[in-house]
Amino acid sequence: MFTGIIEEVGEILKVREDQTNKHFTIRSTLSKETHIDQSIAHNGVCLTVIKKDDASHVVTAIKETLDKSNLGGLVSGQKINLERAVQGHTRLDGHVVQGHVDDTAICTEIKDEGGSWVYTFKIDKKHAPLIVDKGSVTVNGVSLTVCDPGITSFAVSIIPYTYEHTNFHMIEIGDSVNIEFDIIGKYVSRYLELTTKANIR
Repeated sequence: MFTGIIEEVGEILKVREDQTNKHFTIRSTLSKETHIDQSIAHNGVCLTVIKKDDASHVVTAIKETLDKSNLGGLVSGQKINLERAVQGHTRLDGHVVQGHVDDTAICTEIKDEGGSWVYTFKIDKKHAPLIVDKGSVTVNGVSLTVCDPGITSFAVSIIPYTYEHTNFHMIEIGDSVNIEFDIIGKYVSRYLELTTKANIR
């Protein structure tokens, strides 16, 4: 489990294809403190460390992950948001994040508000019930608060610290980002879906 509070922005050193999988070698100061089998969120995607040294670590993304996230389009030199799994004694500063990306979204607008930035993202309309005003959403692994939700879009406001300490300052209009919707909203949506289809009470 994660909180959506990014610890560091790592750099992708190498991407190696292996059948339908991709192995990512990532340079990060966190790598020294990790261990084999540890879970780390990469742009919000929970991946397992399979190799490491003091300067970098390696993770593997399978086809299912590549199809549902933006990891498949990443190349050497790009920056990636990193967060280690939450510890039992840690404050939950963001919200409950599983590291299970639901879909990708496209950035359609970036507004400079003179001290903050508002990013608007286009989503599939089937996800509209999972986006509520002032609710939580994870974008590239960053825990954020929704504003101005629509049927096919939503916006988030980014403070300077988040802008500077995540890869948000590298996002441009047209870029794809990873989205994880709030787990409580997903459970409620699923229950209502089943209730409607099967008349479950």
